[in-house]
This record gives sequence, C-alpha cells and structure tokens, in this order.
Amino acid sequence: MAYQEGYSENNGIKIFYRDYGPKDATPVLLVHGLGAQLVHWPEHLIDFLIENNYRPITFDNRDSGLSTRFKKKPSIVLGYLRYFFRLPIKSEYTLNDMARDGINILDHLNINQAHIIGTSMGGMISQIICAKYPQRVKTFTLIASTASVPGPLNGATKEVRDMMVSRSQTTDPTMDEVYQRELKWVGLIGMEGKELDTPKFREDTINNFNRIKDVKDGFGYARQLTAILSSKNRIKKVKSIKAKTLLIHGEQDPVLNVKNSYLMNELIPDSDLIVIPNMRHLIEEEILDQFKDKLKIHLKT
Repeated sequence: MAYQEGYSENNGIKIFYRDYGPKDATPVLLVHGLGAQLVHWPEHLIDFLIENNYRPITFDNRDSGLSTRFKKKPSIVLGYLRYFFRLPIKSEYTLNDMARDGINILDHLNINQAHIIGTSMGGMISQIICAKYPQRVKTFTLIASTASVPGPLNGATKEVRDMMVSRSQTTDPTMDEVYQRELKWVGLIGMEGKELDTPKFREDTINNFNRIKDVKDGFGYARQLTAILSSKNRIKKVKSIKAKTLLIHGEQDPVLNVKNSYLMNELIPDSDLIVIPNMRHLIEEEILDQFKDKLKIHLKT
C-alpha cells in the first residue's frame, strides 16, 4: 500500500500524518481515538476508501504515535473526582486544539475540503472540526462517539474505566506488557467471540510497539484523557453542524453507550443513524461489511 508521510505544524506542535493518495482523488481525513496511533485504523477501511477512489489521510493525534509529546503528568483519579463533582479540570491542551491539528494537516496538503471520519475521541474532535470549520467539510461520518463528556450514565463500563485508569498510570511499558494489555483491551471492546491471540495480532502489536520504541511515551494517554474530561459538552456545536452526517454505533458498545448516538441523531439536523447489533467499539471487517454500502452512498452525497 503506497503512501507519503510527513509532519504538519500547529503553533510548534508537530503532527505526523500519512497520505495514501492519489492526489486527484477526493480526500478523507480520518481522526482516531484515545491513545491510538494512525496505524490503528483498520486496513480494510483504508482499502475500502482507496478502492472507491478516495484519498485517505490519517494522523497521530498530539501525544500519540510520532507526533509531539507533552510533559505534565496528570492524575486521572483526581481528574475523575473533579469531573464527578463538577469541578474545573486543567488540561495541557484542549479538544479544540486537537481539532485545529486536523485542519492544519488539510492546510499543509493544500486541501480546501475533505470528508471527515471520526471515531470515539476522534469523533469528539471531528464534531468541533465540523462545527467550527464548516467550509472545510464535505460530509461527516461519526462512529462510536458522544457530544457530552463521558460519565456514569453514557460512558464506559466499570471494567473499561478501570483499564483506562490503569493505562493512564503506566509509562513506558514493555513489549510483553503492551501485548497482554492489547489482548485484554481488544477482547473487552471488540467483537465478542473473536480469536485474538493469533500470529497476525501479535505481529501487528509488535510493529505498532516498535514504531514508537524510540519515543518516550510518558503519560500521553493520560493527557489525552484529561483533555476529554476537561471539555465541555458540545450540544450547541453539534446542533450547528451543517454537513450531511452518518452516525454509526454499536448496540453493545462498552466504552460510549449507544444512547449517545441516538441523542446526536436528534441534534444534528441532516443526519442518519446506523445501529449495529453485534458491534462494540471497534470497526472489524465483519462490522464494516454491515455499513460499507451506506457509507459509499453517504460519501457520494
């Protein structure tokens, strides 16, 4: 799979991107979620876009992958306590800053307009892109996300939340620790019943680990999570989204409850919702197969 890579810059923050081309195809900017690298976008989704004459552009959010890392060590436990008691939370950067990172990539590549696909935290960031920079957006595809700050009623199950807190407190884990964590994490938020401990899963995990082996991760995951917790709800922003929007959510999502997408479907004026019964939080090939035809139609809007 051919692609070009490089950095764009936002006020001194370097954002690493991958441009799959071709340059004359319609661009699709993909915005990923908490702690994810650009390589975590499933190949079957990238292949689907290329096969349908689109130009996928992926990137590492700040504090992940090969993009700029920050330095502070936030306390997620304290952050959750402050959130639940509705106290202000300080974050080194905001979701608005992360939205600007995405726009800067389009500027860097001289792209006036793109389709936007965002998942999970990337969906939160993408909501801001679509609301704040409507002239840059062709269509919006919003997967497994929320317009509110995740809480007890609309957010993660206790098991998922415990894993998130644990990861937030861990810095520079070993390869084996990452592999065991990924097995548990994907088993928890991915499709039920899938065999994970396979040579392919191990190879991908090792490659993803080695991609950033020379980067001191610090507490990037914790800082991104703090940016989420410190954000205000985006109800007004979401109501203002003018782009044609396709919402996709798993009925069994343990990270962000499907009720979030039912609400956003009511809030976004020109939106459609697909709820997938056997989907949790990830976009496995079997899940993509259930919405790719509607996605193809949506992107042609």
